[in-house]
Amino acid sequence: MDNKILNNINSPSDLKNLSPSQLKILADEIREKIIKTVSETGGHLAPSLGVVELTIGLHLALDSPKDKIIWDVGHQSYAHKIITGRREQFNTLRQYGGISGFPKRSESDHDIFDTGHSSTSISAALGLAEARDIKNEKDTIVAVIGDGSLTGGMAYEALNQAGHLKTDLIVVLNDNVMSISPNVGAMSLYLNRIRLDPAFKKVREKIEQQIQKIPNIGPKMITMGELLEDSVKHLFVPGMIFEELGFKYIGPVDGHDIEAVVKSINFAKQLGGPILIHTLTKKGFGYPPAEQNPDKFHGTNPFVIETGKAKKKIMAPSYTDVFGDALIRIAEKKDNVIAITAAMKDGTGLNKFAKRFPDRFYDVGIAEQHAVTFAAGLSLKGFCPVVAIYSTFLQRALDQIIHDVCLQNLHVVFALDRAGLVGEDGATHHGAFDISYLRHLPNITIMAPKDEEEFCDMIYTAVQMEGPVAIRYPRGSAVGVRLTDEFKLIKTVKAEIIQRGKDVCIIAVGRMVQTAIRTSNELVKKGITSSIINARFIKPIDEHLISLTAPQHKLVVTIEENVLTGGFGSGIMELLNENNISIPVLRFGLPDKFIEHGPVDLLLSDIGLDAPKIASQISERLNKMEKKFQIVRGIKSRVSKIGYKKN
Repeated sequence: MDNKILNNINSPSDLKNLSPSQLKILADEIREKIIKTVSETGGHLAPSLGVVELTIGLHLALDSPKDKIIWDVGHQSYAHKIITGRREQFNTLRQYGGISGFPKRSESDHDIFDTGHSSTSISAALGLAEARDIKNEKDTIVAVIGDGSLTGGMAYEALNQAGHLKTDLIVVLNDNVMSISPNVGAMSLYLNRIRLDPAFKKVREKIEQQIQKIPNIGPKMITMGELLEDSVKHLFVPGMIFEELGFKYIGPVDGHDIEAVVKSINFAKQLGGPILIHTLTKKGFGYPPAEQNPDKFHGTNPFVIETGKAKKKIMAPSYTDVFGDALIRIAEKKDNVIAITAAMKDGTGLNKFAKRFPDRFYDVGIAEQHAVTFAAGLSLKGFCPVVAIYSTFLQRALDQIIHDVCLQNLHVVFALDRAGLVGEDGATHHGAFDISYLRHLPNITIMAPKDEEEFCDMIYTAVQMEGPVAIRYPRGSAVGVRLTDEFKLIKTVKAEIIQRGKDVCIIAVGRMVQTAIRTSNELVKKGITSSIINARFIKPIDEHLISLTAPQHKLVVTIEENVLTGGFGSGIMELLNENNISIPVLRFGLPDKFIEHGPVDLLLSDIGLDAPKIASQISERLNKMEKKFQIVRGIKSRVSKIGYKKN
């Protein structure tokens, strides 16, 4: 396919002159471009393939960016990006310096709200709609939210207020039956009834057939069939939850039928008030491997288009896989261990656990706050809940961690996957803040492993402990060390000295321990020797070992993959100050800014968090310290001589 139509689409206005047959061809061309690009760059393939026609329909019915589309999460926005002037740049998707995999206001006027986390679109859209009304403007505001995101409580808070305010607002529910993992909960079952209720479908079809036969007015009544569907649904679908929340309900609408989408949006604009349009789509639509394995292709690495198989084989297991396997081995011996995830069964490595212990596994949907307090309740009854949530998503449950877990000193284990930089998903997904937002909490213990063997031992240790415990670990391949047959209990608050030197004391945590070792090797080339301490425990820090070891060196260096503000290095400085240890400290970590997307190694180098750049700064600091020492020594020498002459 030579993309003849797509090559002439530079903005949404270019869609307006296309015929229905051309629009169908355009959808195929967009789908082909998405598949080809993501096969090279990786990305969120299945979600974006599922909304190509829906996206075209939205832009046909609306006048973007005057009319505003807010994409929930945003991993389904690739077709939107292509249509809104980024066709030529689309091959840079998720690449360093290229376009983001999520909506980004700095990228385009058509990207109305920066997204990356779920269940936020309706709140943002309602805020925009109310601001529009206050300013007496006339633009249409549309929030596009998936059925997976509708498991998040924030979405219902927004629906509740929107229904109360009666604001003109359109919510498009993109219902593809699953999010990243199969959807769970009562709302999923409710939507299934609407999708599958044969009684409703049969009655609707019969009534439409009869209406069609009415002379003159029959076809017009069919175009108003959404109103009829409303009344019929009241007969067959109990509750009508959206109607009860104050929304007029339109649907279900075939989200792969561009004309049906356009009609639904136009009808919603005429009706006014809060409207929910329920569209049905198929995740991965148009690419068989993604249709058959939508969870695998939700977020994928580069792959071979013909087979759907990954291009790159990873030799060492990922930390995620290590976590899942280790937790199964532990749960086999400890029957009080329960695993909890928030709609990320596969992403957190708990898919095997769910099969092995279905009665001890809970997927609560995209509801991190609920996951944490749910775990607190389990802990009260003597269970050891292990809550596996990405670092960036656990931010959403900070109050519950503080109030419901730490305040009561409950034994809940938090497994923080994707701690540190995560690469191509960018700023919304980097686990850059967890040390800072957890370290200040009373009662909590925080650990980070240097490799997969230590990681297994930390999980084993965490379930034996009391009180809240958090283990942070990075995305991607582990170090590749051989795992032992038996897990070891780590002595609480015990750091590890990896090597000894006389010039610099490097204290590192987590993945940065490997960076510390490489940094030490770079320093040797400059004639500088280093001691390396693997902190293991971020809180509490091994006060005895560090207080004893640090003063034996000229300089203390801390390395962490967290923002420096309130991070691990801050904890080391506090420890030295409290113990009256006066020694220069040089901290390395993430800067006070949001870091964009790109390969992790490149990002780390860009911010100065790789071994050569760290070694260079250490060497520079030592040189400055030596020059300052020589100046002070020279002044003291001259003062001494002057005093001698006077005598």
